[in-house]
Amino acid sequence: MIDSAVHVRGLVKRYGRTAVVDGLDLDIAHGEVFALLGPNGAGKTTTVEILEGYRTRDEGTVSVLGEDPGTAGRAWRSRIGIVSQTAADASELTVREVVSHFATTYPRHRDPDAVIDQVGLGEHAKKRVGRLSGGQRRRVDVALGIIGDPDLLFLDEPTTGFDPEARVRFWQLIRRLSAEGTTIVLTTHYLDEVEALANRVAVIAHGQLKIIGEPATLGDRADAGAVVSWRENGRLMEAETLNPDQFVAELVRRNSGIVPGLSVQRPSLEDVYLQLISSNSSTAALWKESA
Repeated sequence: MIDSAVHVRGLVKRYGRTAVVDGLDLDIAHGEVFALLGPNGAGKTTTVEILEGYRTRDEGTVSVLGEDPGTAGRAWRSRIGIVSQTAADASELTVREVVSHFATTYPRHRDPDAVIDQVGLGEHAKKRVGRLSGGQRRRVDVALGIIGDPDLLFLDEPTTGFDPEARVRFWQLIRRLSAEGTTIVLTTHYLDEVEALANRVAVIAHGQLKIIGEPATLGDRADAGAVVSWRENGRLMEAETLNPDQFVAELVRRNSGIVPGLSVQRPSLEDVYLQLISSNSSTAALWKESA
């Protein structure tokens, strides 16, 4: 618990007789980028709101940065950054005015102009927020989430509306924050974003933790069977194998080092995720492959 930025045991939240979070255990290390995935209604938003101190719990133990978020005070809250799905309402202020104003509400904060540049709004600093595009307004939300130099940053669908260039720039920012020691909890439907950023990922369905691990190995992806495809005599060939390295080596030997159209495909993170949240799935049944 001392080594965890977030420590959760037996978390339960009910609405009426329905447990939307049902006995959740979770640990997130300091400086980790941790992705929380799940379909709509899975309980992930409720879980995050409890961690942020905005929603009460019915059962369980929760520690965030060493304190119970249900009773923590202003000093604790100043160490938390939040980028929610709801955009900030400051349409009549300029980007610089709103970011500079929010900076004054924190006992420590980053330089407003530097933050504006980091989120890619330097050339729009004097523009009123209400005149920005949807993606640009989302970048303002990100700026407000990091202006207080948080120890823990919650990101809820942060890149919605971003163009590809803005997403890449955002990813660079998150990697920089993580390298500086900021703990980041990310919820997103973009699984490529999870693969690019997260140290670990947890999948929640029906209020329960289904699996947790590194994106590259979640659901035994690294050891799962693969589909090898190539062209032979003008025809597309495919084969499923548990030993793709050995199979490819044999293809290369058989074709004197040249294998046209060669590709190797393993289960993607999306494949694993969809399998986990399907009603008939079980972790043990993932990727039963035959050689």
